[in-house]
Amino acid sequence: MMLEQIKKIEEQIEKATAATKEELEEFRVGVVGRKGIIADLFSKMKEIAPEERKTFGQTVNALKNAAQDKFNELQDTLESLQASDIEHSDLTLPNIPNEMGSVHPITKVREEISRIFERVGFNISEGPEIEDDWHNFSALNFPPNHPAREMQDTFFIEKDPDIALRTHTSSVQVRVMENQKPPIRTLSPGRVYRNETISARAHCIFHQVEGLYIDKNVSFKDLKDTLYYFAKEFFGPNTKIRLRPSYFPFTEPSAELDVSCTVCSGKGCNICKYTGWVEIGGCGMVDPNVLKASGIDPEEYTGFAFGMGIERMTMLKYRINDLRLFTENDLRFLRQFSAL
Repeated sequence: MMLEQIKKIEEQIEKATAATKEELEEFRVGVVGRKGIIADLFSKMKEIAPEERKTFGQTVNALKNAAQDKFNELQDTLESLQASDIEHSDLTLPNIPNEMGSVHPITKVREEISRIFERVGFNISEGPEIEDDWHNFSALNFPPNHPAREMQDTFFIEKDPDIALRTHTSSVQVRVMENQKPPIRTLSPGRVYRNETISARAHCIFHQVEGLYIDKNVSFKDLKDTLYYFAKEFFGPNTKIRLRPSYFPFTEPSAELDVSCTVCSGKGCNICKYTGWVEIGGCGMVDPNVLKASGIDPEEYTGFAFGMGIERMTMLKYRINDLRLFTENDLRFLRQFSAL
């Protein structure tokens, strides 16, 4: 019975072919490999009667050698066919050009913003996109009933304790304050998530860049001068800024940051809703409670923080009217920025 099985295997090996590398590998694994049919035959040696084991072993060894010879033959044949294909390639055919990719506009603007602030002493800090309640909310002076903690605004991964996709990169600033003594001057760019209805002006995934400066005697004037410097560097030397009173849990006093419209130069158009100003972010002096939560003495240190959406900055800089274009991967849109 066993000899009949060996005879059938021998016939299969003789008829075997391999037109591709995959078929050759399939033959190697299935026949001559450590878990192939020949190895399986050797494992059955204990089932053979003692007086027949010598003959059985010699037969299986011969089959093993025949299978290895067949594998070598198939391998040589396949390599010669591939070499023949290369030799007969038509070298007169036109070359298929390698298309160069381009920097995504979001990446370009993120890098540009980072370089502007690096020139005045800011370093770059990054943190996890999945955050706990402390770093994303509590350490930033968010009260327990703040709307940002509710399901309609935030993507929660776990409850009790709360684990969520970060809603801002302020969580990175908390981690910096916890692990570094003042003076601190850092910029935190990154991707954030909010449960927003996707439209031409909003998305559930977007990018932010937030800055933090903490030292002795930091004032609101330092904040204003820093933002004025940035606006002129990013939008042009004729850019003006405006600070409007606002509210954020983590800063006090707080303000909305507007820049003069780059499209109409402040005269009024549909982009700025005929006001001459476009909002780009928020800012303010770091609330003493935030400093205390991270172990920094608010009696000794003060600081300012600011944040802005990178998509908003990119739309203003390149006059893009639909935020959804950034994530649709439409090559017709992306190729417009190949010069970047």
